[in-house]
Amino acid sequence: MSFKPLPTASQRVPAIARPHVSERAMKTLDIVEKFVDEECIPADAVFAQQLGTTISERFSAHPAIIEDLKAKAKKLGLFNMFLPRNHFKEGAGFSNLEYGLMAELLGKSATASEATNCAAPDTGNMEVFAKYGTEAQKRKWLDPLLNGDIRSAFLMTEPDIASSDATNIQLRMKKEGNDWILNGSKWWSSGAGDPRCSVYITMGKSDPTNPDPYKQQSVIIVPADTPGVTVHRMLSVFGFDDAPHGHAQISFNNVRVPDSNMVLGPGRGFEIIQGRLGPGRIHHAMRSVGGAEKALELFVARVNDNNKKPFGKMLKEHGTMVERIAKSRIEIDAARLIVCDAAIKIDESDAKGAKKEIAIAKIMVPEALLNVLDRTIQAYGAAGVSQDTPLAKMYANGRTMRIVDGPDEVHMMQLGKSEIRKGPAVMAKLAKAKAKSAELLKAHGLAKRDPLAMSKL
Repeated sequence: MSFKPLPTASQRVPAIARPHVSERAMKTLDIVEKFVDEECIPADAVFAQQLGTTISERFSAHPAIIEDLKAKAKKLGLFNMFLPRNHFKEGAGFSNLEYGLMAELLGKSATASEATNCAAPDTGNMEVFAKYGTEAQKRKWLDPLLNGDIRSAFLMTEPDIASSDATNIQLRMKKEGNDWILNGSKWWSSGAGDPRCSVYITMGKSDPTNPDPYKQQSVIIVPADTPGVTVHRMLSVFGFDDAPHGHAQISFNNVRVPDSNMVLGPGRGFEIIQGRLGPGRIHHAMRSVGGAEKALELFVARVNDNNKKPFGKMLKEHGTMVERIAKSRIEIDAARLIVCDAAIKIDESDAKGAKKEIAIAKIMVPEALLNVLDRTIQAYGAAGVSQDTPLAKMYANGRTMRIVDGPDEVHMMQLGKSEIRKGPAVMAKLAKAKAKSAELLKAHGLAKRDPLAMSKL
């Protein structure tokens, strides 16, 4: 059976993004794609089997296949691609856009991100250390993270408050001599279940009476084995446990950490998390685009399956399926362009300068992913919601993207208010055009009238 080969990753880079992608990055994209397709995707099934079946097995496991993949990735130079070249000497030298295109490819496999040491939450945590950490903090925590020797967790969300508004955070940090004493609870602490998780980057309230609500919080480094830290349970996502890294509920009971573990300084928490979450949202978004591409591949494979002939016709002969595939392609390509635009804007300025573009990507991409997954699940029927396809787990993970790193509503509110603030300028622009129109009508000897009014025949 002859067929036209698919275009390579470098050939699929959107035309508007190509001027911003280096020749080295183009070559690396094709290497990443080959590594994901030929090494990681086949290894996903092995990873799932090596985890085990019981809860205790799954959250104490470190599948050997991961270390095999990491060794291959290092040999290929595919390690730590996420640290942008404009800001960090520790990274592989790619821009946010270039890594974003690579993250799309990594998003098609369950093992690829960790295999290349580009898995969340480690990526964001390494950026915190690289951007804000002291030299001592970098050597103790950043170096082993960059080498893939340990893993980390980011502790921000809390169970008893509305964490979508980070000013509500209640975990208390109290200064006592040269130490900080931490008391409180966290949950959805992704990464904390992994036996290799050695450090928590933790946000808490260090100055609750500060009149500026955005200077009440601080970020501090908490070694995972510090006395007083208790991991109570792992939370599931639509029934999936996401082992081994998981999502933990953790309590702090008089947890004592030295002042030298404070990141950047007391009251700088919001500054740090904004610097962390901006690029992280781009990483999530591009991995989600990759997930949508994988779902579309599965959709196309399904409609071309000769064994599936409802009502005597192959699925690809049913107009509904053709239309759904077309809609999926439109939404994926639109989502990719939105994320590329945001990544380019970050590269040109920073995450703060790309606030609008990041918000649009954060809202639009998960919606596109879920739409494509829903159509693909429908094409697979009962198999689509079963463990025999990856679609159900992909849908569960995709749905969480509308909540993590700030729920859609927060970004929608921010985006809408930003547009509304343009009101006076927009009204002035329209008034100026109206006045000019009146001048032109007068100059041409015409009177203003209803443009729909018809003259009598």
